[in-house]
Amino acid sequence: MISPRRNTARVDIDRVSDTSSRRRRDAVAVEEPLEIRIATAAGEEHQVAVTMRTPGDDFDLTAGFLFSEGLLAHRSDVADLRYCVEVETQEYNIVTVQLSETGRFDPAELTRNFYTTSSCGVCGKASLEAIEIRGCAPIPAEGPTVTGEIVRSLPEALRSSQPVFDRTGGLHAAGLFHVSGELQLLREDVGRHNALDKVIGERFLNGGLPLGDAVLAVSGRTSFEIMQKALAAGIPIVVAVGAPSSLAVDVAKEFGLTLVGFAKPTGFNVYTGRHRID
Repeated sequence: MISPRRNTARVDIDRVSDTSSRRRRDAVAVEEPLEIRIATAAGEEHQVAVTMRTPGDDFDLTAGFLFSEGLLAHRSDVADLRYCVEVETQEYNIVTVQLSETGRFDPAELTRNFYTTSSCGVCGKASLEAIEIRGCAPIPAEGPTVTGEIVRSLPEALRSSQPVFDRTGGLHAAGLFHVSGELQLLREDVGRHNALDKVIGERFLNGGLPLGDAVLAVSGRTSFEIMQKALAAGIPIVVAVGAPSSLAVDVAKEFGLTLVGFAKPTGFNVYTGRHRID
């Protein structure tokens, strides 16, 4: 679902060059908070998180975030998603997930799940064990393979399909591709984790998980969070334009994902899972 809020804004800037300076209008990506809430069938409501995002596909973002953090397990857990229309100034910045009668929510999960920021100081071993405790299974060794030619083509395919980036130059992207190189789904956001949550959420809400035959391409670098979310969605191959972190490599190695970094038309680095690259 597309949020009624705009995803770009116009601002006044001074354009300065070597020989001149002139006033002009420019487009920038919108960044606004999104508060995510869960309402149980018993009528209890819990604030789960606040994330800074680019408006648009807010329901996908919410569902993808809750699924990848282990707070939603099945599409049947969700009875409804809605904006909070009772708060005038934040009408489209609060999304509530109404759980179904079969949906379960443990508030203690809020303190156990959110350890994945780069500044939290949790060691790599503890983080990997936490993923295992949550029940994320390793990716099967068998499965799809992709040619090196397709891998080299993905960054440009991703970039050429970003309409808001074209206007602002300020958004990350996450795209699902078939091993043939065909783009299946792309989402943009100021946060690369949000872009991936929007992709995963769309598939979650439409019954399309796990994504065992997909290739994920992301702009920027790959972090622990990106790999954890890809693992939760069952994605076997992750291709990034930028570099991976050490913990991203650890996650990929531990759980059997193929991780590619520094992908460009002239080549790429394979950090783990070389058997899936032909």
